[in-house]
Amino acid sequence: MGSKITFYIARHGRTILNSLNKVQGWSDTPLTKEGIEVAENLGKGLRDIKFSSAYCSDLRRTRETINIVLNNSGQKELTVVEKPEFREICFGAYETAFATEMFKDVALYLHYTKVEDLFADIFDKNKEITYKDAVNTISILDPMKMAEDFNTVEKRTHKALNEIVEKENKYNEDRNVLIVSHGLSITLMLHNLGGKKLFVKDLDNASICKVLYEDGKFMIESVNDMSYVDKGQNS
Repeated sequence: MGSKITFYIARHGRTILNSLNKVQGWSDTPLTKEGIEVAENLGKGLRDIKFSSAYCSDLRRTRETINIVLNNSGQKELTVVEKPEFREICFGAYETAFATEMFKDVALYLHYTKVEDLFADIFDKNKEITYKDAVNTISILDPMKMAEDFNTVEKRTHKALNEIVEKENKYNEDRNVLIVSHGLSITLMLHNLGGKKLFVKDLDNASICKVLYEDGKFMIESVNDMSYVDKGQNS
């Protein structure tokens, strides 16, 4: 019998490009004052959870966030492992463009006249369209042919998850794992693990998606949970 592994998967704190509503994939900007504060509150809200290991992508914003979280949760001695597989999607030529313009192009390609209608269908559990379609469209539209498609991102994020499972399962005890990654890469990571319809347009900065692994299966327990940040803010 393997151990039960609980993944606390956090989105990084708010960055400069987030504040400007610009596309931020492999491009990288530092946390804002607000981004630092929300990461501090997340750490304080996670003080009661003892993490066995900690991971982030190899981009600055996740590295900054996880170090702040661990410092404020009383676990700064925990070694952070950077995994490039947890990186945000590469958006190719859309990097640093306004997000509204990118999704306007996606909407028109998918035969929507309004971006709002596209997202309404993405988050409607009765509709077939999902973020998978939107991401694949970005890949198609990118003139640089650098933007990643859904399968590429899902494959690399699942590879990292399974490597962590293999490592943590050796202990034959319940384990808690902290991961700091990115909004859209988290969404695609969870898509086929039961989160096809996540019911949120964007994961909030420093929100937690809680995922359990037991008996060879992943199960999503919660998505976009800001209760840990709230707890830290009120502590």
